[in-house]
Amino acid sequence: MGPVNKVSHVFTLGHVFGEDEEWLFEVAEEMDPEDGQLWVVGVGEDGVMAFTDDGIENLKELIAIHKEDPSIIEKRRHVLAAMIKPKNEESDGV
Repeated sequence: MGPVNKVSHVFTLGHVFGEDEEWLFEVAEEMDPEDGQLWVVGVGEDGVMAFTDDGIENLKELIAIHKEDPSIIEKRRHVLAAMIKPKNEESDGV
């Protein structure tokens, strides 16, 4: 028998902290399954982000980092915006 998953429950953002959920979502997007962040499929159209106990601890650390430097999210938004150019900008040279 292979390894047994020891996760018996997860928490959604709405049950995690008293922070703004949209802001928390942007912070938590930096996490991977190895960090304790996962998606629960079947709830809503796209599923819902959830966290294991370890994920909650990792998220707490990320929250502290983001509160120390609030510009992190804005910098990431600019990078993503530069990577995702509107189609009309891409086709201007063609």
